[in-house]
Amino acid sequence: MYSPEIVIEALLNGLMLGAIYALIALGLTLIYGVLHIVNFAHGALLTVAMFAVWVLSARFGMDPYLSIAIVAPLMFAFGYVLQRFIIGPASHGKDNSILLVTLGLSIIIENALLAGFQSDTRTINTDYSFRVVEIGPLLLSFPRVVGLGVTVLTTLLLWLVLNRTDTGKAIRAVAKEKLGASLVGISVPHVYAMTFAIGCACLAVAAGLLMPSFYVSPKTGAAFVLVAFTIVVLGGMGSVPGALIGGLLIGLVEAASGLFFGDSLGQIGIFLIFIVVLLFKPTGLFGVQQ
Repeated sequence: MYSPEIVIEALLNGLMLGAIYALIALGLTLIYGVLHIVNFAHGALLTVAMFAVWVLSARFGMDPYLSIAIVAPLMFAFGYVLQRFIIGPASHGKDNSILLVTLGLSIIIENALLAGFQSDTRTINTDYSFRVVEIGPLLLSFPRVVGLGVTVLTTLLLWLVLNRTDTGKAIRAVAKEKLGASLVGISVPHVYAMTFAIGCACLAVAAGLLMPSFYVSPKTGAAFVLVAFTIVVLGGMGSVPGALIGGLLIGLVEAASGLFFGDSLGQIGIFLIFIVVLLFKPTGLFGVQQ
């Protein structure tokens, strides 16, 4: 039987990892909430962002956290171009086509990364990768503490953008009623591209937070996006608060499962609670019936 200090320590570290999960899921749920499609390229785009952080560190010696200031704008621009000039035109406005296009993009991106970086895993060694923060008898991972703080700030910034800017109002208008928004002069293709770009920028922030304590390979994003999909459905499709709360909950459950069942079975709790929630609330924790 574990001591209370060990259990609390594991749960707090899991909660902080869940915050990074939530940040990945935020972009995914935002894209679904506006475009009403599931972005199958989300994991591959996360991998691109992680490799960008690694390149800046390996080639230019830039700190992973500082690299967010460069990678986030680059991923924003990349996401805008992808949606505005590739995904949108190639899908011809059909949801089924969008799914196929994003799936195709995912395969192309993964194989391009494989050709460029091979299948080897890359890591970034920093002075704080294994540093801990002592709070009484508890030892918390420094990168995860930073991850929690940056996730909270990013979520607050996203809320301000969506609720206090003209772009945010346009995004919410298109999400609510696309035809009505277009009739009052809002460019729906531009809003779609902006939403996709914001989702990619969230991935860049998550990549910068992950790299000090994780590795990257051409298929790394697939593992994270599977958890992100679970969080999006668990919290409620299209719900930003649901993605945040769902991510924190998943982090706690994964930590508890790993502690009591072993690391190899750490994610079994995620899918068990996922099934239980959907049994009693099929729309997710914060979802609404369509």
